[in-house]
Amino acid sequence: MFSAILALLFVASSASSPIDFPRLIVRQDIETPINASLPNVTILATGGTIASKGSTNTQTTGYSIGLGVQDLIEAVPEILNISNIAGYQVSNVGSGSINETISLALAHIISKELAKDEVSGVVITHGTDTLEETAFFMNLAINSSKPVVCVGAMRPSTALSADGPLNLYQAVTLAISPNAKGRGAMITLNDRIGSAFYTTKNNANSIDTFYSMEAGQLGFFINQVPFFFYEPAVPIGHTSFDLTNVNDLAQVDILYAHQDMDPGLVNASIAGGADGLVIAGVGAGGTSSKFAVAMEEAYNATGIPIVSSHRSADGFVPGDEGDFTIASGFYNPQKARILLQLALSTGMGYDDIKGIFAKSYPSPSA
Repeated sequence: MFSAILALLFVASSASSPIDFPRLIVRQDIETPINASLPNVTILATGGTIASKGSTNTQTTGYSIGLGVQDLIEAVPEILNISNIAGYQVSNVGSGSINETISLALAHIISKELAKDEVSGVVITHGTDTLEETAFFMNLAINSSKPVVCVGAMRPSTALSADGPLNLYQAVTLAISPNAKGRGAMITLNDRIGSAFYTTKNNANSIDTFYSMEAGQLGFFINQVPFFFYEPAVPIGHTSFDLTNVNDLAQVDILYAHQDMDPGLVNASIAGGADGLVIAGVGAGGTSSKFAVAMEEAYNATGIPIVSSHRSADGFVPGDEGDFTIASGFYNPQKARILLQLALSTGMGYDDIKGIFAKSYPSPSA
């Protein structure tokens, strides 16, 4: 009965993205056509815990990915009471394996989908480990006021009290909410609604892991209805990128600062093809004096942009005029990497790159 009423549309072509997606047969029963009175949502599945299964209902580690987008939708038939669903299986991997091919494919498909008048919003199902990176990428790359919602799960589908089904239902609810427009890409898990600009994963295991400690949440779900605390606003420092003609992304490496850090890591990254570097620095972007010398020598020799961020969960890295590094401001290392990557990939020069990071610095007159 359920499969007869499921309108799961796959429209895939190499022209829309670098990936040739598996094509599924359109399943729309003549007697139960798409409900014209409901909004339309496109779900893009990439894999992750939300698409995983364990061998027992108590297993919450060591599980494996085994569900496709159709399985995810069939597990939550209630979403068909509130929306018409179309789906793409973009990938089916752990989020640690998300790469530039997948990220660019998502950006190209989402832009194409949101340009359709009949599409209300897009949901990306994703592993949680790098979900914030994909969400931030889409926040910068998608130029639409329509909602882009990233969702995942911390427990596999087979676990007792699996969180994926309700998270997915809430994500679709958010994607069709008129109040969700104009808020950029969002992350929703465990009843919270967060801005992709600020939200990060704070715990490797707990289901209550995605939130923004300093900037706060955008909203919360009350009886599965999204409630927003504020009117839509653009985060200070936001930059939009046009990736229409971008098919490859620059390589940007993150180097994690620590005691006795090897200065040779700088040249090793550059020799490995890095177009830019982000340093997850100690304190407010610091490194050892030896490592700082290595960075300065590398910059003087190559002109490669080096961004200083912070390894702490939150904080601000201030900029110094004339320094050989670019201060990340409030961007954590993974988000600083994406911002630098998109800037390089769209042909920005060094001064312009410094400018987009500086957009997020507090004004001296504030």
